[in-house]
Amino acid sequence: MTARATAARPWARFTLGALLVCLPLALALLGPLFAGAAGPRGASFTVGGGALLGTDFAGQDVARQVLLGGRSVVLIALSATVLAYAVALPLAFAAALTHRTWLEELLMRPLDVLLAVPSLLMVLLVATVFEPGAAGLAVLVALVNVPDAARIVRASAAEAAARPAVEALRMQGESWWRIAVGYVARSCLRTLAADAGVRMTGVLYLVATAAFLGVGVDPDAADWAVMVDRNRTGLFVQPWAVVVPALLIVALSMGTNLLGDAGLADRAGTGRTKGRTRKGSVG
Repeated sequence: MTARATAARPWARFTLGALLVCLPLALALLGPLFAGAAGPRGASFTVGGGALLGTDFAGQDVARQVLLGGRSVVLIALSATVLAYAVALPLAFAAALTHRTWLEELLMRPLDVLLAVPSLLMVLLVATVFEPGAAGLAVLVALVNVPDAARIVRASAAEAAARPAVEALRMQGESWWRIAVGYVARSCLRTLAADAGVRMTGVLYLVATAAFLGVGVDPDAADWAVMVDRNRTGLFVQPWAVVVPALLIVALSMGTNLLGDAGLADRAGTGRTKGRTRKGSVG
């Protein structure tokens, strides 16, 4: 396989991923602006008529519910991903750059224990004690993603921190912040970008599953995952009320996964190119 064909693969994945992400993301962010006012409710599970996609189990316009239902899923998933990294990055960099073994153990071992508990089970257990709203669900999902994100970032940061350049920066008297952010974090950017795409897929799955089970959203809320749950009994009568929101969630998940995959492939290709450059210069 030629180098040009190998280089084209990540771009093809990136393009396909971007296309898959654009539609549900645009509907989630801009859909409420075009939803309009709620009309009178009609009969349950109808196809066609005055509504473009028919009506759902409660007689509401499915198209309007789709326009309104994406913002909660997307905003909760984005907020949870950002919060997870906001906690994981300082822990990971501190563990990777410290020379004190006891401090590294103190920071990372509790996270390893949390990894043994399934994420969805943790969310459901906490939800039985408290009743989290949308903000509470975002915090819960973020916390269960912190251990895995911290381990990945710490592994990448530890590799960067072991380079001679970091030791040279220490000998020059550079501050911990400048070393961590100016060099180590910059060296981890490709890994972070790739992991963010994959992690966003997992967060979307967790948020959608929790919403499907009634955690973090009202039972009658306009939400894509809730739409799937409420209308699945009429799937064979009115499929659009289930298929459209389900496909939008799948497209968003697949798109973010492909974007992350493209980042990983690009990182691997860059590493191979650097390796061949070094060998050529030695030769």
